[in-house]
Amino acid sequence: MIKHATILALVLSASACAHRQAGEPLDNAFHGASTSNNAAVMSGERDYAIQLAQRFADEVPTTINFAFDDARLDGEARAVLDRQAAWIKQFPEVRFRVFGHTDSVGSTGYNKSLGQRRARAAVNYLVGRGINRRRLEAVVSYGETQPLILTESRERRNRRTVTEVSGFMKRHPSVLDGKYAQIIYRDYVASAVAPSTLTSEQSLSSGLE
Repeated sequence: MIKHATILALVLSASACAHRQAGEPLDNAFHGASTSNNAAVMSGERDYAIQLAQRFADEVPTTINFAFDDARLDGEARAVLDRQAAWIKQFPEVRFRVFGHTDSVGSTGYNKSLGQRRARAAVNYLVGRGINRRRLEAVVSYGETQPLILTESRERRNRRTVTEVSGFMKRHPSVLDGKYAQIIYRDYVASAVAPSTLTSEQSLSSGLE
């Protein structure tokens, strides 16, 4: 009985890992190497990285799509990447990955190359918007293995890149000091200051009284 239960647990665990899409936000159910994970948890890095990943996924679109057999960015894709760049600039301590995907049309080798070109196109655009290239990594993933829509035909939703938080810049001063809470909540403090409703004329007149 114990043997059967152990086998079942291993099968369920493998199944859960197999269905996680590359480019999904970090999930604390996936621990990775135990030593590095324990160190990250003890320092607070892991929890804060997960919080940032969730915030990024909640506050900006993480996915852009492509035309068939193409790695060029259209206007809609550039608009999404502009929003991603604006968000990324708020957190200079944070690193990101961009995963490239294709649909199921074409060979595995060709789709691998196409997915890589799409990921690089997104990264290059973000760099052009002022993001340090050292903070960005282009990662390929083919449509045959991780489609959003299960079909052998052309499918725009499968032709995509997905941007996700991957961790922190290890050499950044605030990361070296372990100030992860300050990183996460820094903009919350700024957002607590209510914007002034005074016009410039009202401000000048009140100063003369």
